Amino acid sequence: MPRLASPPIPTKLFELLKDYPEQIARLQKVLDKFADHAAPRLQPFDEAIWSLEDELADFATQAHDERQAAEASGDTAAIERAREKERAMLRARSKARWLGHDGFWNCFQENKEVSE
Repeated sequence: MPRLASPPIPTKLFELLKDYPEQIARLQKVLDKFADHAAPRLQPFDEAIWSLEDELADFATQAHDERQAAEASGDTAAIERAREKERAMLRARSKARWLGHDGFWNCFQENKEVSE
């Protein structure tokens, strides 16, 4: 059975997270794992979006926890960094900001026969 090509991170999402390479790497790993799934998928595009949304929700939760820890430490520089990271993760979590801005959909259309 042919393998689904690993979809790229949507361009706008990549731009939103450009200052957070660890999160970008984690998203690409999620998409790579998604593509390695052997069984056909009923809704590959939607399932990829859901996979990204799950990871982005985790990023937002972690950033919130980091902000709280920074606030507890009283380190003003750490607090500002943590607040900015939390804002970035919350912006990225909103798929309306990144979905439909590039060829993410096209990746699934080009590989439609593999996922069915």
